[in-house]
Amino acid sequence: MTKRDLSYLMFALFLGNVMTGLDSTVINTAIPAIVAALHGIEFMGWIVAVFLLGMSVSIPLWTKIGERIGNKKAYEISVVLFILGSLFQGLAGNIYFFLLSRFLMGLGAGGMGSLPYIIVGYVIANIKQRTKMLGVLTAGFNGAAILGPLVGGTIIDSLSWHWVFFINIPIGLIAIVIAAIFYHPQLEPSAAEFDWLGASYLILGLLCFLLGIQLMGIASSWLVSGLIAASFVAMICFIWTERQVLNPVLPLTIFKNQALNGDFLIFATTWGAFLAVNTYLPTWAQALLGLSALMGGMALIPNSIVDIIASQSVSSLQEKISTFALVSWGIGSMAISALGMFFLTVHSPLWQLVLLCSFSGIGVGFIFVGLQVKVQIDAGQKAMAAATSTSYLIRILAQTLMAAIYGVIMNFALENGVRGQNQISLNMMNKLSDAATAKTLPQSLLPAMRAIFHNGIQHIMLVSCLLLVLAASFNYYYNVHLNRKAKTSQAPVQSL
Repeated sequence: MTKRDLSYLMFALFLGNVMTGLDSTVINTAIPAIVAALHGIEFMGWIVAVFLLGMSVSIPLWTKIGERIGNKKAYEISVVLFILGSLFQGLAGNIYFFLLSRFLMGLGAGGMGSLPYIIVGYVIANIKQRTKMLGVLTAGFNGAAILGPLVGGTIIDSLSWHWVFFINIPIGLIAIVIAAIFYHPQLEPSAAEFDWLGASYLILGLLCFLLGIQLMGIASSWLVSGLIAASFVAMICFIWTERQVLNPVLPLTIFKNQALNGDFLIFATTWGAFLAVNTYLPTWAQALLGLSALMGGMALIPNSIVDIIASQSVSSLQEKISTFALVSWGIGSMAISALGMFFLTVHSPLWQLVLLCSFSGIGVGFIFVGLQVKVQIDAGQKAMAAATSTSYLIRILAQTLMAAIYGVIMNFALENGVRGQNQISLNMMNKLSDAATAKTLPQSLLPAMRAIFHNGIQHIMLVSCLLLVLAASFNYYYNVHLNRKAKTSQAPVQSL
């Protein structure tokens, strides 16, 4: 590919990341209007969960689809699915059709989230240049995520919530046209037979697992346990099937690579940890400081800005320091945010909260770009596509699992907090997190209610810190200890 072709291809992939980044935050602004118009207040949580389900079950499949028909066609199809999902959501007349459309959108997002990093790995051989491009794609996602609440609020106020989804259509079409003209793949599509049985077991396993996680604390424990058990059975069948076929959906051999396993574990623990800060920073701003939802969302903007700056600086930093050091800096930065939120009091001002949480953005920027490049190097050219999509899947699963765990921790804290409080109920605690409904609560009870909520956030940040300790341990073991061990075993034997 010429330099001109490559530039246009990067722009097409950049637009795809802009769409997914925009949806990741604009949907939060649109949810109140959507559930009001479609009479679906009881399905509010599923608007995000269904999208996540679609992404998760499709991520491993897009790698094999790319191998079978080519990454170019696979990426274009994923964008088409995202566009169709957006169109159908905008046209939805009831909440059920809306949720089905959102699942379709999630299927497309799974390809749009994983395929660009695989494509970059194939078309850019130079590691420094590849690192820069990965930083640009990350910047596209984060930049759009910053604008999401502002764009969503403006569109909803001036037009309607439907246009929050319609806006994706022209952006997606431009990305498809540019990729069709300027992307010239160098790899020939594989003629190997697609592993439909393995794919079915994998989808079933992921669906049952994610549904079980999403229903924790909502449905009966028997249903949750049954879904988790079914997911384990399906995954056992998946592993057995993958060992028998010639062209597995997910080559299990990549898990024999110790370096890759280390990368996956670091991704899982750090992404599970940073979710605590990103989720509960807006909640803190609204519930404890009494700010509006818009101000709570905007409190995350500095976090995203430093994320962009950090991701852009990785290529130059990696010339001077090791991946171990870069990841260590990232983990340390994230720990500052989590520990900061643990030690801050209910009366701490907003600027202290935003400043501390900005360090989380630095950590995510360092770790994502540096570790994603390392995944591709550790996997080698043959297994690069599978390892790249697997790392993305692991991040999604880690976030889903920890979101459910954090929710359970908060629920326990709220239940324990209101126990013995004659004047405070759980229903009142639910109203505390929204500035509009919080005004209806007795003002004399607000200090006690905020203390209960603060206690729950402290417990969540403590778990986040424990995950970061695990991440630091994995980073040392896989990126220092094993490297020293390998060098020692390869050293020549000294004669006596």
